[in-house]
Amino acid sequence: MADSRLFQPVTVGAMQLLHRIAMAPMTRLRASDQHVPLPLMATYYSQRACVPGTLLISEATYISAEAGGYDNVPGIYTNEQSKAWTEITNAVHARGSYIYCQLWALGRAAREAVAAKEGFAVKAPSDVGLSGGAVPTALTTQEIRQLVQDFATAAKQAIEAGFDGVEIHGANGYLVDQFIQSTANQRSDEYGGSIENRSRFTLEVLKAVTEAIGSDKTALRLSPFGNALEIRMEDTIPQFSDLIRKANRLGLAYLHLVNPRASGDGDGIGQSSDSLDFAIELWDGPLLLAGALDSGSAKKLVELDYPMRDIVASFGRPFISNPDLVYKIENGLDFTPYDRNTFYLRASPQGYIDYPLCKEVDALM
Repeated sequence: MADSRLFQPVTVGAMQLLHRIAMAPMTRLRASDQHVPLPLMATYYSQRACVPGTLLISEATYISAEAGGYDNVPGIYTNEQSKAWTEITNAVHARGSYIYCQLWALGRAAREAVAAKEGFAVKAPSDVGLSGGAVPTALTTQEIRQLVQDFATAAKQAIEAGFDGVEIHGANGYLVDQFIQSTANQRSDEYGGSIENRSRFTLEVLKAVTEAIGSDKTALRLSPFGNALEIRMEDTIPQFSDLIRKANRLGLAYLHLVNPRASGDGDGIGQSSDSLDFAIELWDGPLLLAGALDSGSAKKLVELDYPMRDIVASFGRPFISNPDLVYKIENGLDFTPYDRNTFYLRASPQGYIDYPLCKEVDALM
């Protein structure tokens, strides 16, 4: 497959990628109890950067202590965290690859017990909780403006820690997605009540981040048809069309879209007749497309489905058990199957850094 368009260079933001396969963000719970990346994380990312010119997107990373609510997820808001991330970005760059930091806030998805333990209340756009969950406190306008600033501050911290850019996590029912969709956003002020107002928070975050670090180092991830965490509103296309059309004007590095076939459970493969074409047509720049990809579907994506667009195929779970995934795709090698039972083993190397590289790649490491 070496002659495939998958293995032609592409410019994404300020990066010159040597192929069109990226690693999608995946939560792995290998940070400390203080949300500091552990040393084994540098090994993990370095392994997956083994083919030069690869773009890795970090696991979702808290922008502040109050943005959290899960244990053992890394943050990017303290000096200790930034120092640990610097070891990781240095390891990736030593392989000739790139890494973006995905910036995250949980909103109503935060676990109340974790929030209480860490000294903050669960807050969200509105006091609308998940089924069977706690009811969050609605954010004040002042708190919303602080969140916008927290994203910008975290973006600057990420660049100082050596990241090549940041991706705003606007997908899968977390805080940014909660502002976008009417299922979670029932505000009647400038941040809710209309399509334009529900787009406002995301756009303010993007503008603040681009002012802080530059538009060519800023990206956005969205899941217009996802229903993780009970988020999907009845008609998503008008809402996401408004947001994407306006975000397109900012000159971002890329837009990262989650295929509607991807689900958040099982093997990540669902069934849907929804199409991302409406979003792709509204976006002028590079696109990362994620969701239940394999070698054949990734090749089809860049060669047949969108041959005139700068598309990068974004792989998630296959990268877990195949740190040399790019090499395997290029050379037609079989994938090593992953073990779901090891996805979230806190602070453990098992199922994290113990998957072998094929001998050809191992010889180069």
